[in-house]
Amino acid sequence: MIGNPNYRRRACVGVKVGPITIGGDHPIVVQSMTNTDTADVTSTVKQVQQLAAAGSELVRLTVNTEEAAQAVPRIRERLDALGCRVPLIGDFHYNGHLLLSKYEACAEALAKYRINPGNVGFGRKKDAQFATMIEVAARRDKPVRIGVNWGSLDPALVVEMMDANAKLAEPKDVNAVTREALIRSALVSAAKAEELGLARDRIVLSCKVSGVQDLITVYADLAGRCDYALHLGLTEAGMGSKGIVASAAGMGYLLQHGIGDTIRVSLTPEPGGDRTREVVVAQELLQTMGLRSFTPLVTACPGCGRTTSTVFQELAENIQAFVRSQMPIWREHYPGVEDMTLAVMGCVVNGPGESKHANIGISLPGTGEAPSAPVFIDGEKFTTLRGEKIAEEFKQIMLDYVARHYGGQHATADAAPH
Repeated sequence: MIGNPNYRRRACVGVKVGPITIGGDHPIVVQSMTNTDTADVTSTVKQVQQLAAAGSELVRLTVNTEEAAQAVPRIRERLDALGCRVPLIGDFHYNGHLLLSKYEACAEALAKYRINPGNVGFGRKKDAQFATMIEVAARRDKPVRIGVNWGSLDPALVVEMMDANAKLAEPKDVNAVTREALIRSALVSAAKAEELGLARDRIVLSCKVSGVQDLITVYADLAGRCDYALHLGLTEAGMGSKGIVASAAGMGYLLQHGIGDTIRVSLTPEPGGDRTREVVVAQELLQTMGLRSFTPLVTACPGCGRTTSTVFQELAENIQAFVRSQMPIWREHYPGVEDMTLAVMGCVVNGPGESKHANIGISLPGTGEAPSAPVFIDGEKFTTLRGEKIAEEFKQIMLDYVARHYGGQHATADAAPH
């Protein structure tokens, strides 16, 4: 953790999911979800690997058909053979009671189950089907996220609460009643799960909505009414900058107030886009708030009339991509490297000053300035780079610094600049 002096974590019960613990005094956990057909073992394994390599600490899979349930243990086996130990979460809707009961290998291979009480069953079947899933989890000692969703609330509960609200002398607005229905569904379901034998430290709650203000209101209320671990996220954050801004605005507020033990940024991928982007955004949210460190981040100026060249922009992008590509190697050999700070600045106005604040910084020449780029290490000028190989030379300076300062004897061949 890199430090946030204003942060005070909400007390809650810790939930162990394989080697990861959600809640308690453990770091906030980043998770993601595949969008492959789970029955397609090869594609799903590939995407899980990509998500885990990007830093997803838990990966959720849709388990909606018999073929998907049959594929889960094969996915787990293949990931294990590849050395990818990331815990898998099964996402169940409508038929989870059947799939978990019939496919025991699936039930065992999953590290955690996600159950939506709004569609676990309807009418008289609801309680029995919910009980079946909880009993499987309790018997196998699997944690469960009871995940209530704004878009799939139990209709019977909503009708009951709306009718009761209509009879009040001063009825609440529909949104307020719906928010309360979300919370009540989660808390009542958790209480039932405990009655059925699922331990308190095997339960995580979530109340997903798609609006930022609703998210803040619901979770602030929920956090004050229970000590279960909480999973944060908008149910549909959206695409691109909209999804990133909405997620950061909603979850950032809650996290700063100590609410939230595991998060997912539910970005809609652009056509052909990289699924791992949601992992990177979640990590950067936590890191920029001072709650965790994942990878060295590059501080870069936005550019102005003094920086009409794109050189510093290209270098900043190049360096950030390079750092992320090295993290799987650095993480193993150089503990603490994730706290390293970097700066790529575009001119002499703020460039030298910002560079001195970073562990390693470079100040590139702005338009019309001398074609030289001073490099600073831990506040002191180290060298000046010139010519066409600035990027490669700066990478080598980084590699040498990492090797010297984070416990390694030398940069490995795999970590050579490219």
